[in-house]
Amino acid sequence: MGRKITEQNNFYYMTLALIILLISTSLGMVIKQNWLDTIFQAITIFTFLVCLISLRFAVGWYRFLMTIMIIWVVLAISKNVFGITQVDIAMMLLMLMFFIGTFKAIVRQILFTGSIDNNKVVGSLALFLLLGLIWAILYLLILEFSPSSFDGLEYQDWGLNFTNVAYFSFVTLTTLGYGDISPVTPFAQVVVYLEAIAGVFYMAIVVASLVGASQSNQEKHDE
Repeated sequence: MGRKITEQNNFYYMTLALIILLISTSLGMVIKQNWLDTIFQAITIFTFLVCLISLRFAVGWYRFLMTIMIIWVVLAISKNVFGITQVDIAMMLLMLMFFIGTFKAIVRQILFTGSIDNNKVVGSLALFLLLGLIWAILYLLILEFSPSSFDGLEYQDWGLNFTNVAYFSFVTLTTLGYGDISPVTPFAQVVVYLEAIAGVFYMAIVVASLVGASQSNQEKHDE
């Protein structure tokens, strides 16, 4: 995989890996719950690896993300092999850091390097998916510390609950707001409306920047 992924196609692979991760979270509806957590963790590691290989061109971020992934894998092994469930919050925090770091690395490649091409357009989709995942993990952390923060969202193991928070996150990010899940505590409400604001500004800023850069490149080409 490493030899096939280049700076000209890396976001295709990354976006596909993120989509697979999101789809995998719905497996809890069709398979036994005791297998779901293990499968989810395996697909998460796969997603981490694809992101790492895709961003290996940014050496600084690559080392940072690699360190996070290694620690996350060690904690996952501790949970599954030795039954140490106290590592859940640490795993969520590391996952949050990994996705935030990946988001920042993608932003640098899309907006501040080279001309706009199809790969960078696909990268903007990866950014959007990462935004939804970042907030999904924030909701999981809120549930860990305040299980009654959401109406319609029950507290359970975070791996089993990921599909529910991911659904709520993307519904909020796209400002659809179906209403089947809603925040009931002040802090949860703040986090939710911040995501809605981020979703609106993403479309206004990132997409507009891509369009502007594309037009600028076209004008330079015409000259």
